[in-house]
Amino acid sequence: LHQLQQKIQIAFKDQELLKNAFVHRSYLNEHKDYKGPSNERLEFLGDAVLSIVVSDFLFTQLPDVQEGQLTQFRASLVRTETLAAIAEKLELGSYLYLSKGEEDSKGRINNSILANTYEALIGSIYLDQGLAKASDFINKTILKEWRLLIESAVVDHKSKLQEVLQKKYHKSPVYN
Repeated sequence: LHQLQQKIQIAFKDQELLKNAFVHRSYLNEHKDYKGPSNERLEFLGDAVLSIVVSDFLFTQLPDVQEGQLTQFRASLVRTETLAAIAEKLELGSYLYLSKGEEDSKGRINNSILANTYEALIGSIYLDQGLAKASDFINKTILKEWRLLIESAVVDHKSKLQEVLQKKYHKSPVYN
């Protein structure tokens, strides 16, 4: 994890906290001697930190944009595919502690696992270094390219249809 800390330019005070960000729950099933937890709690915390940092950024950068559009922009920035791509760039998969089964089923390149690991890393940065450092990491890894990431996001066709129908008929569609 020394190499990763150099790459992200963060020196962790608590190395176990950093290691914990990479312990997938499957690893615990095969390594009963490992006493630490999986990265799921860190992922939970990292998700919340990511959401507040991205929300604040978009709110500040786009003062004339309405809430619905801000929500869509945030969703495109924090979606699994975006986070997994960032995790791949950082080579987070190579640091994962996985079970043999997860390893064999290509867990190191699984989008969901990579996205969750990225969020767990954010959670560990937050706990070890504070909100400012976590925010700086998010800025460097996601927000510096926010416009490009938003433009490349998959269009949510259902939401687009609802917007058009609400604008034209002034009521929400009813689904069967």
